[in-house]
Amino acid sequence: MKKKICFIVSSPLTAKAFLLKHFEMLSKDYEISLVANFENEDLAAYKDLPLTNIKSINIHRSINIIQDVKALFDLMNYLKKMNFDAIHTVTPKAALLGILAGKLVGVKNRIHIFTGQVWHTKTGLFKKILMILDKIIVKCATIILVDGQSQRKYLIDNKIVEENNSYVLGKGSISGVDTSRFIPDDDSRTQMRNIQNLHKDEIAFMFLGRFNVDKGLLDLAHAFKKLRKENNNVKLLLVGFDEENLESQIKEIINDDEAIIFTGPTAKPQDYLQAADVFCLPSYREGFGTSVIEASLMKLPIICSDTYGLIETIVENETGLRHKVADRDSIYTQMKILSDNADMRKNYGENGSCYVKKYFSAEIISQEWVAFYKNTLS
Repeated sequence: MKKKICFIVSSPLTAKAFLLKHFEMLSKDYEISLVANFENEDLAAYKDLPLTNIKSINIHRSINIIQDVKALFDLMNYLKKMNFDAIHTVTPKAALLGILAGKLVGVKNRIHIFTGQVWHTKTGLFKKILMILDKIIVKCATIILVDGQSQRKYLIDNKIVEENNSYVLGKGSISGVDTSRFIPDDDSRTQMRNIQNLHKDEIAFMFLGRFNVDKGLLDLAHAFKKLRKENNNVKLLLVGFDEENLESQIKEIINDDEAIIFTGPTAKPQDYLQAADVFCLPSYREGFGTSVIEASLMKLPIICSDTYGLIETIVENETGLRHKVADRDSIYTQMKILSDNADMRKNYGENGSCYVKKYFSAEIISQEWVAFYKNTLS
C-alpha cells in the first residue's frame, strides 16, 4: 500500500503555480492529497491532477480569529480521519494551522517549506508577532525546508531555524522552472513586440509579478524616469496584478505614457518574456525569485536587488547585475550599463540560460523532492 502525503496551502493557485510537477512525480510512489481554500474555485478544474483526494478547507491569508479556529478544527478532523504519513505546508497561514493541526492529531512527519518572510519589511510589535508565529511553526514541525541557502542563513541569523533543523533541497527554489515552456523564439518575440508596440531598436526593461511597494516598483519607476530622460529608446514593460493600486503612482512618477506598457496579469509569463530585453526585480524581500530564473531561461540579462532571497538566482557580472535594496541611483546605474551594452545583454542572457538549466530545471528540483520523501518515509 502506498504511503500518503497531504499538501496544505491557503490558495489552490499556490499548488498550480509551484507544486504540479512535484505532484506528478511523487504520485508514482505515494498517494497525494491537496487541502486548500476552494471556496472561489471550481473543484472540477483540479480533477485531472494526479491527486488521490482534494479537500476544501477555508484557510484565509488574512487574520480572522473565528475563521482561523474553525479552519484549525476542520484540519484536525480531516487529518485524523485520513491518517496521513506526512503533511507538507506551503505559505505562512497554511503552515501555522496545518502544522499545529498535524501535531495535535499526531501526524508523524510534519514538513513546512519557507518561501519568504512577510516580517522582513515590517517593524515594531507586528514584526515580533509574525516572527513568533514562524518560531511556533518551526517548533511544531518535524522537518523545515527552505527554498534557498541565503534565505536559510537569514532565518538562522534571526533565530527562526537552526543549522541542524533546516534544509535546502538541491540548489534551491520551490519548483524550479519548466525548460520546455520557457524557450526563446524569434518569431514569438517579433509577434509579442508588435502586440506591445515595441520597435525593433527599442530596449524593453520588464518587471513581472505582483504590483506592491515591497517589490520595489516605485524605485524602478524613478530609476527608469532618469534613464528615459537620457535615452528615449528605452521602455518599461510591467506585467502583473496591481494589488496595491500602484499604476497611477508609476504613471505620475514617469510622466510619459508612451514610455510605459501595463499589460495586467497573465497566466503565460513566457509570452511576455519573449518581448523583453532586460528583466528587473528590485524587490525588498524575496523567498527565492522564481521569475528571475524564468527570465534567465529565456536568455534575458537580470537586474535584481541584493536582498537575501535573490542571491542564488543570478551569478553577478555573469548572468546579471545587482543593486542595493531601495537604492534608486543603484538601479539606474545598472539599467544604464545594460542599456548601453548590447553584447553584455547577449552574453549575460546566454550565461543565465545555461546556469538555470544546470541547477533549476523543474525536473531536477522534483527529483530532489522525490529523493527527500523516499528518505523521510523509508
